[in-house]
Amino acid sequence: VQLVESGGELVQPGGSLRLSCTASGFTFSRYVMSWYRQAAGKERELVARISSNGGSTDYADFVKGRFTISRDNAKNTVYLQMNSLKPEDTAQYFCNARWVFDYWGQGTQVTVSS
Repeated sequence: VQLVESGGELVQPGGSLRLSCTASGFTFSRYVMSWYRQAAGKERELVARISSNGGSTDYADFVKGRFTISRDNAKNTVYLQMNSLKPEDTAQYFCNARWVFDYWGQGTQVTVSS
């Protein structure tokens, strides 16, 4: 089982990034997929979640209107489009798959700074 995140980098405030998480080793289309983040010295927090068929999404209040989660079950990939980035969005972003089992990726670093 693997979840591999990519797309994190240094970006200026107001900029955009798209994170990707590609899964292997399990039936991706049956799993609820989520993005979490953890800033230095803080607890991990839920950013966004998408149902197994992509028909339902949930967002943390602090990203509503700025971030969009989506998935492509044919590619075993979940995305997080992040717009209007703020310095407080700086964190390690993790992909999570949850159904019968709970899987985590290793994370990708997003740094928002001028």
